[in-house]
Amino acid sequence: MFSGFRQQLIDVGDAKINLKVGGQGPALLLLHGFPQTHVHWHAIAPLLESHFTLVIPDLRGYGDSMGPEPDADHDNYSKRTMANDMVAVMTELGFNQFRVAGHDRGARVAYRLTLDHPQRVSHLASIDTVPTLDVWEAMDMEASINAFHWPFLAQVAPIPEKMIAADPDFFLHHLLDRWVGSASPLADSAVAEYALHFRKTSVIEAMAEDYRAGASVDLQHDQQDRAAQRRINCPVFVPWGNQYTLTSPLSTWHRWADNVQELSIDCGHFVAEEAPGQCAKALTGFFITQR
Repeated sequence: MFSGFRQQLIDVGDAKINLKVGGQGPALLLLHGFPQTHVHWHAIAPLLESHFTLVIPDLRGYGDSMGPEPDADHDNYSKRTMANDMVAVMTELGFNQFRVAGHDRGARVAYRLTLDHPQRVSHLASIDTVPTLDVWEAMDMEASINAFHWPFLAQVAPIPEKMIAADPDFFLHHLLDRWVGSASPLADSAVAEYALHFRKTSVIEAMAEDYRAGASVDLQHDQQDRAAQRRINCPVFVPWGNQYTLTSPLSTWHRWADNVQELSIDCGHFVAEEAPGQCAKALTGFFITQR
């Protein structure tokens, strides 16, 4: 995977970010989600590298990136802090402005990055994801059962850490099997890479902190932005897997941005892995032509 890409480890202060860099053209930052690593982009990177210089990191605490110890306010794993990581990474690599596409937790980092640093982001693609505040506000009985991992991982430490550590492979495969679509299983090599890191105590702790931040400080940041009527001014693209997200997220995104377009793709949650050709074509068209 990622043939021809170089690997780097960039020190951003309290964390070290592992990443791959490759391709040619304008910079495109790709941010993975839970419970994965940068390997999430393995199928789509070869389809994008002739159009963009791809920067593909592990989020802090995930994969081979190293994060700090948790803090009482969960700031160390907030999306604002993770977004600041990416600003530092792109600055180190020499990119003052760039495009960003995120999936799942990475998409939450991406929209926070776009809100906090609007001068740095020219285009935002949020793959199969809506903002955190909207998710919590829509959480009812059915949603809480379907997305049980949100309240579970947000529980006080070390409840989720100890429970996941008892059988991390079971928990990982349970989540992947729930979220993948019916026609395109994930590559065995990618799943093996996810499992390798998912077994690490430090990664389990970082993932739980990520979700605790999502139920506290991240939520506060979204609420503050809504109250201040802060909006995303750059073009926004929302591809979504209609076997996982059963209704269009477009109306939700219109609460945050004016220039939004969507694309329904016949797959599950892991759009870039399940439908890489369609996803790559759509992202390329959006990032190159949209103004």
